[in-house]
Amino acid sequence: MTGLWGRPSAPQPPTRAMQTTSQRVEAEPERAQPALPRPLKGAPGRASWPVLAALILPALLVYGLFVIYPIVQSLRFSVYNWNGLGPLVNWVGLGNFVEAFNSAEFRAAVLHCFIIAVLSLALQLPFALSLAVILNQKLAGRGLFRTMFFAPYVLSEVVTGVVWRQLLRPDGMVDRVIESVGPLLPGVTEEAVQEFTRPWLGDPEVALYALFFVLTWKYFGLHMILLLAGLQGIPSELKEAAAIDGAGPWQAFRHVTLPLLGPTIRISVFLMIIGSFHVFDLVWVTTKGGPVGATQTMATYLIDFGFGRSRFGYAGAVSILIFAISMVLALLYQRFVLRRDVEGALT
Repeated sequence: MTGLWGRPSAPQPPTRAMQTTSQRVEAEPERAQPALPRPLKGAPGRASWPVLAALILPALLVYGLFVIYPIVQSLRFSVYNWNGLGPLVNWVGLGNFVEAFNSAEFRAAVLHCFIIAVLSLALQLPFALSLAVILNQKLAGRGLFRTMFFAPYVLSEVVTGVVWRQLLRPDGMVDRVIESVGPLLPGVTEEAVQEFTRPWLGDPEVALYALFFVLTWKYFGLHMILLLAGLQGIPSELKEAAAIDGAGPWQAFRHVTLPLLGPTIRISVFLMIIGSFHVFDLVWVTTKGGPVGATQTMATYLIDFGFGRSRFGYAGAVSILIFAISMVLALLYQRFVLRRDVEGALT
């Protein structure tokens, strides 16, 4: 050490405070290190197998009992001409399948399902997306509107079918509204109003489209809620960054919102396609596939031409065809459309 003027100073003896600190450090015991968890004995994951088996086996039992077993039984019935009584003795092989493919009614039922699917993608999906975008804004009473639009989905298909069957019947409320509002519109005559009113569910030319309107009223709220949840999951910072870069509302929606909403849209499309081929309750309550098969779907055809006429072997063949068509569509959609979502893509 040096003194005040740069001269070396004599070393100072340790003070009592320094000695006390030194003694405290020497006397302090070493801190015990936290004990690391002991590795499990045996092979990794061996202890979890009983737990996995206890969870998986009940699910496999239920799946086998209520999915695999009915499919196997339907396949077994499909090769017999069986009316539900007595043993299976009248073997027909693939005759029931050939009859279904040659049936004009079955081909029409398949076509009706495709028409409903196409109309759902072309009309119902854009309508649900538009409402989701609107209700995602800061609007007064948007919670009330969300509840109102989602409420039809909560109703059962039977209740919905009974209500709309009464509304769409001849001289029902729909016709009365058209007769009251039509003459008030400019350029609309009484003759045009009378020509426009018709038995909506009884006219083969418009029955399928009237049924599609009811299906849209019933299910668009579900897709609106799904898309609204997807919109709320998009960070607002991305929209703000797009606005700072000079993007307008349409450009921000097209280049930011819509790509990030892609996984949700693809799920809605998948549900619409599969639901179009499985629709039954609403059709059966409103029209039972009529008039003259104009609203026949694959499910109503199965009940009408299979169980309704005690042809359980033929019904088994039709059910296998419905299962095969739905399975092929689902696998193709998952293979070529949902693959990026399964792999973790965000757009």
